[in-house]
Amino acid sequence: MTDIAPPRRRDPALVFFRAAAVLIALICLLPLVAVAIAALAGGSGTLDQLARTVLPRYTGATLALVALVALFSFLIGTGAAWLVSMTEFPGRRFFEFALVVPLAFPAYVLAYAYTHVLDHPGLVQTTLRDITGWGPRDYWFPEIRSLGGAAAMLTLVLYPYVYLLARAAFLQQSASNFIAARALGSSPLAAFLRVSLPMARPAIAGGVLLAVMETIADFGTVAYFGVQTYATGIYASFILLGDRAGAAQLALGLLAFALLLVWLERLSRGGGRVHTLNRRQEPHGRMPLSPGSRALAFLLCLIPVLGGALLPLLILGTMAPGSEQDLLSRRYLGFIRNSLTLASVAALVTVLAAVTLSYFHRLYPGPGARAALTIGRLGYAVPGGVIAVGLIFPFAAFDNALDAVMEARFGISTGLLLTGSIWLLVLAYMIRFMAAALTSYAAGQAQLNPSLDAAARTLGQRPLGTLWRVHLPILTPSLLTALLIVFVDVMKELPATLIMRPFNYDTLAVQAYRLASDERVQGAAVPSLVIVAVGLLPVILICRQIGRTR
Repeated sequence: MTDIAPPRRRDPALVFFRAAAVLIALICLLPLVAVAIAALAGGSGTLDQLARTVLPRYTGATLALVALVALFSFLIGTGAAWLVSMTEFPGRRFFEFALVVPLAFPAYVLAYAYTHVLDHPGLVQTTLRDITGWGPRDYWFPEIRSLGGAAAMLTLVLYPYVYLLARAAFLQQSASNFIAARALGSSPLAAFLRVSLPMARPAIAGGVLLAVMETIADFGTVAYFGVQTYATGIYASFILLGDRAGAAQLALGLLAFALLLVWLERLSRGGGRVHTLNRRQEPHGRMPLSPGSRALAFLLCLIPVLGGALLPLLILGTMAPGSEQDLLSRRYLGFIRNSLTLASVAALVTVLAAVTLSYFHRLYPGPGARAALTIGRLGYAVPGGVIAVGLIFPFAAFDNALDAVMEARFGISTGLLLTGSIWLLVLAYMIRFMAAALTSYAAGQAQLNPSLDAAARTLGQRPLGTLWRVHLPILTPSLLTALLIVFVDVMKELPATLIMRPFNYDTLAVQAYRLASDERVQGAAVPSLVIVAVGLLPVILICRQIGRTR
């Protein structure tokens, strides 16, 4: 394949795309630099105080949560992917898609649903006491509001990351190696552990890493369950205590931890590659199972679907009618309007930025373009709370400086023009979800033959015309996928929205969190159901895509 000849260096389109890409990269880099500067400016006194009081607790809880979610997401996601990809059992075709559905649920929504039925006054314990006649201290019941409960909620909604990537890896493997291992006397389980699993390790590690990143970024679940992690510490320091230096230092610690995880995952891969010796891929045949094994496979796939989707939907559906929350009231229509406005604008801005970075890299694939793409992808490793803190510091300083100048020279107070505005919140969403948009769009762009660009240029099209008239019409499915994924991610985002939203500008996620925090869990069911309904859209899209894999 011939490389695309870059346009002339003085071409106005190239100048435009270079300037836009540099601006986008600087915006994505701004919160990271701002957090580092604010944390260092806070001095060692604040850090010493944090180390003596809350830092050990935050560190221990975060590490324990990460370890539990990583372990069980790996076990559930990898095991389910192998069963539906390589074996035959009743309900397999249903589970191929159903195992993805929990991805539509924010973890905090599951937390609200299960607390309603498993807490001390909930249906399960009340029924248990009625049947046995026990008092509150006569029996032991697992505490849902605990670190273990938070890990369970996060695992149930995050294992699909591992499942999707592991299933794709298993389906792309040739059956030759597996058959060879079986011919040499290995049992199906041994062949899976020694051959299939190591070959799929990079994809599985990527899925586990995504689950871990979402875990350290989670705020709604851990805050509701009273688990003190770095995410809750940032919010408490910044909003409740007004300690900006402490919030910045906690944010820097969380950022360092996230980047360390990314580095360790890449280091563990090293330069290893998995190749097949045969040019012709031999597809796996589905292994028949014994009656007992078929029943076990069905049960193992049913449990995560039941726990991550069916039961929460049933619980939320029974909670909503008695919640006294009118979805059609003026107040709720305002929540829906705010959520849709933020999600729509953020999705459009994020995808435009992703197209700009990707197309600039296609036009001029030099070190600068690669650096801009790398910086744009950093957002997936940065929790929303860290981005929020990192953006507020520099923009608040700018607003205060501008207000001081205008007050001194003209006697006019400009107030906070940018801090607390919708546009600053949109920037936070763009930085946070740029990686998702880049992945969706760049995957489609990579399939475009460079000859299309050469043909367009021969016909007199400049780079901007080639993008508008050739690339975008062909890549419409990739664009729509990117828009939809970012739209739904913004609808579910909680920590950045809580910290940065304009005064009295609440979304469905904020309303659900507020009601649950006030112990009005039934009320939280209504906005939660709307968020889940919207979240099902990309899940359906993903299911259609993986359905075409074979």
